[in-house]
Amino acid sequence: FHRTQLQTSTVTMSTASNPHVKKKQKIDTEDDGIPVPEITQLDYVNLTTHSDTFGVDPLPISWGHPDPAVRGPVICTVRHHSQRNAIGAHSGSYCIYTGLAVAAGKLNPEYVPNLKLTSPVFKIGPHPSWSNPRKMASIDPFGHLTTQAFSKYLDKGFDIRPTIAVTKAHIDLPECREAIAAGRLIPDGKILVSSGQSICSKAAIEPVWYLPEVARRFGCTEVQLRQSIFRMTNGMYPELITRPDIKIFLPPIGGLTIYIWGDPDTIPDEDIELTCRVHDECNGSDVFGSDICTCRPYLTHAIEECIKTAQRGGCGIVIYFRKEGRSLGEVTKYLVYNTRKRQEGGDSAANYFNCTEVVAGVQDTRFQALMPDPLHWLGITKIHNFISMSDMKYNAIVNTGITIENRIEIPKELVPADAQVEITAKVFHGYNAGKAYQGIDEDELKQTKGRDYDYDSKGKNVVKD
Repeated sequence: FHRTQLQTSTVTMSTASNPHVKKKQKIDTEDDGIPVPEITQLDYVNLTTHSDTFGVDPLPISWGHPDPAVRGPVICTVRHHSQRNAIGAHSGSYCIYTGLAVAAGKLNPEYVPNLKLTSPVFKIGPHPSWSNPRKMASIDPFGHLTTQAFSKYLDKGFDIRPTIAVTKAHIDLPECREAIAAGRLIPDGKILVSSGQSICSKAAIEPVWYLPEVARRFGCTEVQLRQSIFRMTNGMYPELITRPDIKIFLPPIGGLTIYIWGDPDTIPDEDIELTCRVHDECNGSDVFGSDICTCRPYLTHAIEECIKTAQRGGCGIVIYFRKEGRSLGEVTKYLVYNTRKRQEGGDSAANYFNCTEVVAGVQDTRFQALMPDPLHWLGITKIHNFISMSDMKYNAIVNTGITIENRIEIPKELVPADAQVEITAKVFHGYNAGKAYQGIDEDELKQTKGRDYDYDSKGKNVVKD
């Protein structure tokens, strides 16, 4: 591959060195030794580069070093192509919209954000886990400290973007108002106000992968990981193949949000109660209340328990991952729904997981190998109340050294009628039954049926309960 120069109506291929990229980084030896930023001229487009390409000199990054000055910043913006030390682009899947904004003439591609007023509104870290790649491989632990940890780079003109934003919010859920009316929640004016709003802190996180450790967690070589992602994205990121020297990857996937009720400073203290739920996105249930699964009722139950914990002087945390449809996507999920409802014998717990595998070729692509990282970013070493029945999540967390004291199942009265298929299948296949779901056997698995949809009744959708 060669550098290409965009002209009026043609793309010119050139094997000569790019006049806009210098061979070596200029080092400012008069003060701190930080390189001088090289600004990429945007009339040139790099198809890809090889590690020995003339003029390419990415800023060094020492993943896992506890000192951000030594670790170095993640450079993944378009302004410093020769110094970029990460593959991919910022904003996850939303990077495509950035391209659309530039194409539509609404965004200047050379614009650099003003980060002056964007610093975190409360302190997180540093924690010992930040310097352990086995606990921190999918998040840049310094991603929220851009203006503090890398201020000298910013002052010199480097375009470095935060990958974490930390703020505060008021959360207004109808379930909290219902809990107040029922007497389960009592407003205290600090964590929960009389209107039903709860006051929390939150952090949004974009994924930043350290490829060697990601490969180790998935039990493959780094080469295999790079080749698989390259192949299954139809060659979207050639640098995964051509730049083995670059170990950082910003994947085009959704990130996560952390919601915290109570004092975040108490999170690392094992003697202070900590309640936590790790929740994977389900738009249909979480937002619109679809009753085919337990997602929203389990999420709102967890929030209620987090509020209670915070009111007792502890801390409650919900981590919300963008992993729609077990990371298979919402289209695939709906195709699975149709398969479940149309299969011979109707929707059944016995075939719950088989239907996903028939459509997608796999039951689940979340895997949870990277899931514990935000827990370690928060400094968590012990969870007193884990609001989850998932064996996959539990095993992934405790295998990284975090202790879980209690596992809390969803109350039976919160399980919607059509979600009985899901909960029965999951408990039978290994989810923690707790006290509420003991005794689910093969007979109950076969007998548990979901709502029937008659899609083919004279062109109308007839629902049979």
